[in-house]
Amino acid sequence: MKATLLLHILGQSLWLDNITRDLLDSGTLEGYIGELSVTGLTSNPTIFDHAIKNSKAYDAAIRNKLDEGKSGEELFFELALEDLTRAADLFRPIYERSNGVDGWVSLEVSPLLAHDTASTLAAAKSLHKRAGRPNLLIKIPGTKEGLPAIEDAIFAGVPVNVTLLFSREQYIAAAEAFLRGVERRIDTGLRPDVGSVASVFVSRWDAAVAGKVPAALNNRLGIAIAQRSYQAYRDLLGSPRWQRIYNAGARPQRLLWASTGTKDPKAPDVLYIKALAAPFTVNTMPEGTLQALADYGDLHEIMSADGGDCETVLNRFGAAGIDIDVLAATLQDEGAKSFVNSWNELMGVIASKSAALGKAG
Repeated sequence: MKATLLLHILGQSLWLDNITRDLLDSGTLEGYIGELSVTGLTSNPTIFDHAIKNSKAYDAAIRNKLDEGKSGEELFFELALEDLTRAADLFRPIYERSNGVDGWVSLEVSPLLAHDTASTLAAAKSLHKRAGRPNLLIKIPGTKEGLPAIEDAIFAGVPVNVTLLFSREQYIAAAEAFLRGVERRIDTGLRPDVGSVASVFVSRWDAAVAGKVPAALNNRLGIAIAQRSYQAYRDLLGSPRWQRIYNAGARPQRLLWASTGTKDPKAPDVLYIKALAAPFTVNTMPEGTLQALADYGDLHEIMSADGGDCETVLNRFGAAGIDIDVLAATLQDEGAKSFVNSWNELMGVIASKSAALGKAG
């Protein structure tokens, strides 16, 4: 039995962290759904940058949109929505079968809005309306300015993938923003079942401390942070406040593991996948990691709900001079800046492709 199926049986959703028009046109994504138990998909500016830059699959669509007077950000979001609505339709049977728990795809608002609450909310509402698909999540960063937008988006009925979370504390803040949005819907008589996931990034922790800690601690920080976050997640799911909203008909916000591709070439390619096997979570992984996982037949054990040995491991990092709280804030800030850089690169690719295709036309 493929490890991908084992994870699915365990109760963890496998989402692909990739989207390209070639994946859709070739039937590869459909194959992943049928053969590798993939039940959802995430995207980000870097993914679209690579997809558009490295393929001619978008050229005809770009040329047509240029003829319609579209350019820049407007042109990109039309391309992205075309891809993601097609993907959403492929996952729609899973969404329906799971009563809205699974079968989601994700589209990110412009990273340039990461510190602009009002504009983030307006963009989230607009993109979700334009998509016209119930199983499309809008990605909003869990930054200080993003948290009010997350709450208001949930209150407005817009499903949200909270991105750029790096610690237990950042996760809890995002979970509480979701909860406040749902409670406001309950108080005003609206349906409380708005979909959401909270994405905790894993491998970037280990990349950040590489070469700065004893060899025995290599590639252990991200997993320890994930264990600590999972313990908080399980505690929240069992809390009276959360159980009240579930009793009113709300859907739990699931914890999602992001950045699960191994950065260290010396580490196993499925290091984080095996370590983060946990029921009622999502693991979104790069295509290469998904394919590597399919060749494994054993997952060993599932993650402990009590955090396992995470505090012992984190104390060892503290003794080695790593300030977890400071690093969490740094990683979130750097992540937001990285997304902006990727966005600017993507806009550059759109501009250069548009110029070349406009001349060719």
